[in-house]
Amino acid sequence: MDISNKARIHWACRRGMRELDISIMPFFEHDYDALNDDDKRLFVRLLECDDPDLFNWLMNHGAPTDSELGRMVQLIQRRNRERGPVAI
Repeated sequence: MDISNKARIHWACRRGMRELDISIMPFFEHDYDALNDDDKRLFVRLLECDDPDLFNWLMNHGAPTDSELGRMVQLIQRRNRERGPVAI
């Protein structure tokens, strides 16, 4: 997926699982544009993972074996904590 195709990335962020939507969508909406191109590619790669894996990683029920994906998961968690609760 092209990192500049924000409409496609936005669509890929919508997972249909509330817990994932409230983790991934705010990060995309508030933080994606500030990422460098490498981190944008990493975020897109994270979106290609299966929902059960994303859920486990974002809810701290495990970690990806890929350390770069783990770094992106931690970044999403940290930015969401800093921003505080969101309403969807």
